Amino acid sequence: MARILVADDDAFIVRIMSIWLTRHGHEVVCVQDGQQAFDQVQLGNIDVAISDMNMPVMDGAEFVRQVREKLKLKLPIIVLSARCDRDRLSEMLAEYDVRIYPKPFLPSQIVSEINQMVAHVASPRSL
Repeated sequence: MARILVADDDAFIVRIMSIWLTRHGHEVVCVQDGQQAFDQVQLGNIDVAISDMNMPVMDGAEFVRQVREKLKLKLPIIVLSARCDRDRLSEMLAEYDVRIYPKPFLPSQIVSEINQMVAHVASPRSL
């Protein structure tokens, strides 16, 4: 179906999302920090990105900013966050058109959203 990037420094989250996405027919690329995520997106072969907010090297907010401003991509992005200040996080990322899911989350909800995203977007890699 789609090639999904999962960027999170929590190995458990990466494993769970990888299992769920693979079971639903998606190909999964897993990385541990925002810089690795950005590098994968630059390759131009990612349909949807899932990014944790708090990661080493480059955090999720900077990853989103770089994808939108530097690469100029409308790539669908889901941000996962354990932060308790969700309103501030929503404000901070509002201009970048991302979906925010609080941790803990239901993997089934994210898979469902991704399925909808890839069904409605012919070519998510370009503007």
